[in-house]
Order: sequence, then structure tokens, then C-alpha cells
Amino acid sequence: MSNQQLMVRASWLYHVEGLTQAQIAERMLLTRRKVNELLAAALDQGVVRISFNSPLTENVELEAELRHRFDLTDVVIVPTPEDQKQMATVIGRAAAMFLERLIQASEPTSLGVGWGATLRETVHHMAPANAPDVKVRSMMGGLTRGSEINTFEIVRRFAKVLNAECHYLAAPIYADDPASRDTIVAQTVFQSLLREATAVDVSILSIGDVSPESLQVRYGLPTGTDITELTRAGAVGDLLGRYLDDSGTEIDHPLNRQVISPSIIDYCRIPTRIIASGGAHKGEILAACLKARLATTVITDTDSAYRLLGRDL
Repeated sequence: MSNQQLMVRASWLYHVEGLTQAQIAERMLLTRRKVNELLAAALDQGVVRISFNSPLTENVELEAELRHRFDLTDVVIVPTPEDQKQMATVIGRAAAMFLERLIQASEPTSLGVGWGATLRETVHHMAPANAPDVKVRSMMGGLTRGSEINTFEIVRRFAKVLNAECHYLAAPIYADDPASRDTIVAQTVFQSLLREATAVDVSILSIGDVSPESLQVRYGLPTGTDITELTRAGAVGDLLGRYLDDSGTEIDHPLNRQVISPSIIDYCRIPTRIIASGGAHKGEILAACLKARLATTVITDTDSAYRLLGRDL
């Protein structure tokens, strides 16, 4: 988030929502001094007069509406890019800035990460830090072939940019069948890894849909998986490789018994759960995750925010 965006957001919270500077500092993961400087600069630059003089106000209002509608701790909304192919880059950059501030403000001891293009862009845009006491953990198995969007590569890059410890969940995303999955996770080492995956302070995940645009559909599903069977069972997308219906509940399908990742119940015990995702094809699964309170923080784009609120674009 740029300094201009921080300025507008802080000013909105102070002048319109009536929060104190201390509350704003806590909400925005900033120091009180920084909040004071932002509010002063907003007055000096004419951002705050009788009304807000900034095109960014629209997103600040949407953030407030989404936060209240879905009981979220925080919301970050970025302008929808003209080129939809840039969605992962735009949201990833915003996620990087949010995560940097979160780590600096709350000093988490552990971070759980998933995989995908948005998280690849997130770690790519993060500034190098020195957090050797932080443990970065993969929250799900990885692809069986090399890729820069793979869980293993993503967790390695997060650990590198933070100068932190790296912990892999060294298994495929899906076992061949439910019985094989049960055999794998019955092993003490995997039971421990799955417990540790959700014993983190912060998690950051993207979500997948069920369209051909989904990287999970293209690269992550077991050979021979029929995506139409998933949609007939009610799937609108996945979180942690677990396919959910439009209410955010896991569908009854063998694939959800093959996945090597924490249960949704265990995942929801993580105090700060960030979901970073956007685009029209992610609309249904993003709405499902928010309805089910699967995120405490959402980072998305303007058009997605309007869809989540049921408003015309």
C-alpha cells in the first residue's frame, strides 16, 4: 500500500469512522507517530477538507463495508487492473506490503503459506527482512513436478526473503486414493507436520476456482480427475486443496479425502488468516470463504469487492 493510500485510509478512519489515533495505529499496523504524520499530511495536501478529495476514497469505503459485512479484521482493496492477466501481480504487490507491515507490527513467530501465482507475486514484491526466529511453514503438499508456483518453491522464497527458517510439508497435494492418504498421515512425522502447519500465528493463502483458469485444475489435481464431478457435487473452488460449496462447506467427494493438508477446523484456529485473491473467476469461492468466516483478512480488487457486496459494477 502506497503512502498516499495509507494517508487516505487513516484519514477516513479518523474523520469519518471516528477512530482514535491509537485505534487506527492498531487497525493499520502502524505506530501512533506514523498515523499522526499521515493525518497531518492529509490536511497539508488538501486530501481532507469538507469531503475527501481523492479517487482512492471509493476503495476505503468498500473496505469498511466488507469488514463490517463479513466480520473481518482487515480488508485491503486495490483497483482492478485493465488487463486481467495482471490480477495476481496487483494483488500480490498489495499482499506483500500488508504482510511486511503485519510482520513488523506484530512480530509473529511463525507464518503458514500456500501456493499459486498470487503468492509467487507476493513474495517477489516483499522487501528483504531479517527475521531469523520466524518459522515459515508450508500448509499443504506440493506439486509432483517443478514449478515456481509450487508450495515447496513458495515456502523457500518466503523463508529466504525473511531470512527465516523454512519448514516443508514434504508430500504431494493429493494421495492416489483416500486409503493411501490415511496411510501417509498416520505416520508420526506427518501428524506432527500437519499440527505445526496450523500452529502458526499468521497464514496467507490464495484460493482456486473450478474453471480452466485455475492453476489447481491445470496442474494440481490427480491424473484422471473429472472437474465436472466436482462441480456436480457443488464445488465452487478450493482452499488448501479442499473443495468447498457456495456456503464454504467441504463437498462430499473422494478428492477431499485424498488431500494432504490441515482440516478446515484446524485451519480456523490460526489467529490471523489472510486470503489474497481476486478476479471474476474467483468470485464464488471468495464469497464462500467469507460467508464461512474462513478469513480474518482479505486482499482483493475493486470489482471483486462490489460482487461480494452484491452491487453492480
